[in-house]
Amino acid sequence: MNLYPLKFTPLYKYRIWGGEKLKTVLNKDYTEESIGESWEISVVENDETLVTEGSLKGKSLKALINEFKGDFVGNNVYETFGDKFPLLIKFIDAKTPLSIQVHPSNEIAKERHNSFGKNEMWYVMGADKEAELIVGFDEKINQEDYKTHLENNTILNVMHHEIVEKGDTFYIPTGRVHAIGAGVLLAEIQQTSDITYRIYDYDRVDAKTGEKRELHNDLAIDVIDYEVHDAYKTDYKLETNKSNTLVHSPYFKTNIIALGGTMKKDYSNLDSFVIYVCVEGAANLSCNGERYNIKKGETLLIPASLSEIQLESTGVKILEAYY
Repeated sequence: MNLYPLKFTPLYKYRIWGGEKLKTVLNKDYTEESIGESWEISVVENDETLVTEGSLKGKSLKALINEFKGDFVGNNVYETFGDKFPLLIKFIDAKTPLSIQVHPSNEIAKERHNSFGKNEMWYVMGADKEAELIVGFDEKINQEDYKTHLENNTILNVMHHEIVEKGDTFYIPTGRVHAIGAGVLLAEIQQTSDITYRIYDYDRVDAKTGEKRELHNDLAIDVIDYEVHDAYKTDYKLETNKSNTLVHSPYFKTNIIALGGTMKKDYSNLDSFVIYVCVEGAANLSCNGERYNIKKGETLLIPASLSEIQLESTGVKILEAYY
């Protein structure tokens, strides 16, 4: 059985802060209300996405890794992670703000939860007027200051608020306190982890449960990076018909391709799978004599053994992610 570029059936997640943009803007197919996340590619336990079409339809990532090994994920990736896929890809729609939260490092997540840590990045696909992201601190504080701000409900006063627009990109390393504000639609590329420490949630009540959501401040307090950083937004160049660096970290690498015309990609020296996340427009792909397509709001996984890809589009932006 041959490998080919793979689409997966998304998993849609109810969130207290979810809206309708995954359906109205990204054309996702669901009937539930308050869907805040579309998990596009996932191997999280009990939340595995399955191949949508073709001869491998219905197979999970773990099954594909076990069957094809390095041909699927790359030899280095397979030797490093075995049947654990290292990345989780999502689209997120925040109708109201997410909780203020932080994620633990690899070391702490392994010790406490037997999980990867959760380094992640955001690419803003759309933002209402004055919509913001909250990332890091604008004022240097210590653990005692932090406790006081929590007790007084003033933690938002010392955090960095940034008005955003389409195309803005942020890297969120573990330890950096953050939240997505109301009116933001974004693509998220992260380590495979579902570990989040919620530290402030506006005292709101979940309409489904009738209760406030659990906070995790005892776990969070020694995880947080309390330093003030010079900048939180990622600067990048956007040249057409090339892979422009967005975020290159030890956990994943992401570029952005702005294509108008035809572009050939040679991944023979990469030794990794590649994930295309389409954030604007649409494109056709040619691979091994077959044609595929991807449009805004879709995700496509290119197995490591498929080294030559041709992209064609009159106008598209694609996030290009790999290990």
